[in-house]
Parts: sequence; C-alpha cells; structure tokens
Amino acid sequence: MAKQLLGKEVTAALNERIKAKVAELEAKGVKPTLGIIRVGENESDISYERGATKRCETLGVACEKILLPADVSQEELLKVIDDVNKNDAIHGVLLFRPLPKHLNQSVIENALDPAKDVDCMTDGSMSGVFTGKAIGYPPCTPQACMEILDHYGIDCTGKKAVVIGRSLVVGKPAAMMLIKKNATVTVCHTKTVDMPSVAKEADIIIVAAGRAGVVGAEYVKPGQVVIDVGINVNAEGKLCGDVDYAAVEPIVEAITPVPGGVGSVTTSVLVSHVVEAAAKKAGI
Repeated sequence: MAKQLLGKEVTAALNERIKAKVAELEAKGVKPTLGIIRVGENESDISYERGATKRCETLGVACEKILLPADVSQEELLKVIDDVNKNDAIHGVLLFRPLPKHLNQSVIENALDPAKDVDCMTDGSMSGVFTGKAIGYPPCTPQACMEILDHYGIDCTGKKAVVIGRSLVVGKPAAMMLIKKNATVTVCHTKTVDMPSVAKEADIIIVAAGRAGVVGAEYVKPGQVVIDVGINVNAEGKLCGDVDYAAVEPIVEAITPVPGGVGSVTTSVLVSHVVEAAAKKAGI
C-alpha cells in the first residue's frame, strides 16, 4: 500500500508559516492584501473566489474584490488593472481566466505588474520560472506540487522525473521547477511514443494530462512517487484525478489522492505569494 501524500498536512504547515509572516508584517503596519478581479458570473470562478477569500480570512490576509460585468470593454478592464498596479495597498492580484471572447486576453494579462502577479499570468512571471530570476511568482498548482515534495522529504537531486502534460499552466513550469531541484526531467505529451515505458523509468511522476484515469498500472513500478494534478468528474459524478488511483496505488511507493492532494495546497500557495509580495514591497 502506497503512502498517501495528503495535501492537508502540507497546507497546515504552509499556513503556519504564512500566519507567522503576516504577524511580522502587521507588526510593521502592513496588511497583506489580495485583489480579485472577476469578469462575469462563471460558477467555477465564483467557487474558487469563495475558497480563496475564506483562506485569506483564515490567514489574516485582506481581500479586495473588483467584480465586472461579462460585457466589460477592454479599455475599462485595462483601466482597472492600471488602478491596481498603482494601488500600493494591493500586493497581489488574481484575475480569473479565461476572459470573455471579446477581450484580448494576452494584452490584458500582460498589463498587470509582474510584482503583483501571484499566479503567473504575465509573460514576465513565466520568464522568471524559466530563467530562475526573481520576476513575479510561479503558477500556484506546480508550486503546490513542489511544496508536497518538500514537505514529505522527497529529494529530487539526481532523480529521474517525468512530467505528463506540457501546458504553460502546469506541465512546462513543473518541469522547470523540478530542474531547479536538480532532477533530470522528461516531458511527455500526446505525441510521445510509448509513454508508459518512458514513465516507468521515472522516480517521480507529475501527471497533468487533463484526462481522467489516463495513467494506469502500465505506467508505474514499485518505488515511484506519483503527484496527480488532475481534477475530473467521472461517470459516477465523483471527483477523480488523471491517475487511475485504484490501479496505481498498490504498486507505487507514494501518491497524492484526488481530492485531498495537490488541489488542497494550491489556495494556500496563492496566499503565500500575496504575503511574499507584501514583504518585498515593505522591504522585509
């Protein structure tokens, strides 16, 4: 039976660090604040907003919400972003995406100051992930994967790591972050030949394929660590990952469950980025 890499344990430890930093900032008169910009009434956006707001409140971080209609003009939205860029009281900004189709998402994303880009929305922040320079912040989901590896003492140095998925949201930044941890990384994708045999060579597998249960027993071997980023709904209406947990868990050494794994860490990572941005702004 594999060790479960539970997100709640990682989150609890991360939250304690965040609270300590918030207390340090408040002692110096700084209140870390997240600005949330939501366009329209997308249910998934509202759900994430609710979770982020609750986590912020729990950890002593303020939230300032800017709610805009779905038909907001590009000029109006760019003006809002310019305002939050100039507002010293807002330290980090979360803009929900995708935006409505009448808006130029690339232009709008890159209007945000990378110093306030706490979920790697801008090209500047992404360049920081790939160059190792302190520009903006990495995407919260791959950062959550790294937090899990760190918390459970999984040393990546010299290990073979396979990332399944090559999106800019998870796959590519996760690969760069593993390289920073001195792993030797292979990225698999839909054109990879004989993906199971490639994955089987790994010590660590991060799965961000975007398809329920795509990674089965033929992908894994004993001794591996599997981090499942996927969030899907199966035929029974239950949440599941990109890994066939029932098939893979009896074989590998350690695995994240879905739900209860990476997703539960991601919101605290977002809040930690806001607090870090506040500390940088205050020179602390």
